[in-house]
Amino acid sequence: IPAFNEEEDIADTVRRVCDILYSNHVPFEIVVVDDYSFDNTANLIRVLAEENKHLRCILNDYPKGFGYAVRKGLDVFQGDIVAIVMGDGSDDPSDIVKYYRKIVEGYDCVFGSRFSAGSKVVNYPFCKLLLNRLGNWFIRILFRIRYNDITNAFKCYTREVIDNIRPLRSASFDLTVEMPLKAIIKGYKWCVIPINWYGRKEGASKWKIKELGAQYMAVIFYVWFKKIWGMLSGKRG
Repeated sequence: IPAFNEEEDIADTVRRVCDILYSNHVPFEIVVVDDYSFDNTANLIRVLAEENKHLRCILNDYPKGFGYAVRKGLDVFQGDIVAIVMGDGSDDPSDIVKYYRKIVEGYDCVFGSRFSAGSKVVNYPFCKLLLNRLGNWFIRILFRIRYNDITNAFKCYTREVIDNIRPLRSASFDLTVEMPLKAIIKGYKWCVIPINWYGRKEGASKWKIKELGAQYMAVIFYVWFKKIWGMLSGKRG
């Protein structure tokens, strides 16, 4: 869980994830990566970690940014499976259990879709929704895949996938497309399930389209060229 100034949401997010995983008998650890917060986020997590042996608070020692915070978490997680979960409580913790069960079935990656039959989306800003749909349509056409929510951060991977899609280059939210696209072009077995998404109750979104548009395009074409090069050279990815 990458977290930047999430003092209003992070404790509730962590507790909800813990409760769901405990009740479904899923073995777990939670790693919260504090991304240079200047509010009380890190202190809240430290207090919770003293009460819960499954929880760790890690300080991001890379440069500041969502992508770097996730990459720090990927450096230190200890299990065989990892799910990237947002700190603002927008992801449904019960979907983590669904991801876990799909990995146990034999998939290497499990991707959620907020825009398919069976999913539920609450309070998604219209402008962001429009940009999301256009961006995902472009990626689907470019990579010839049927997945319609590639920009969603909430995904699940085996450790093998994480090890083999490195090095990662994205510093911000563009990491959300770099990781799954690299896994796909490398030929890993993946599936998509419907998931739920709820608008944050407190605080402000860190996602800024004016700052991120060029970064998304750069990483999309970076991975696309890796795909083309792999096809020409006879190698995957």
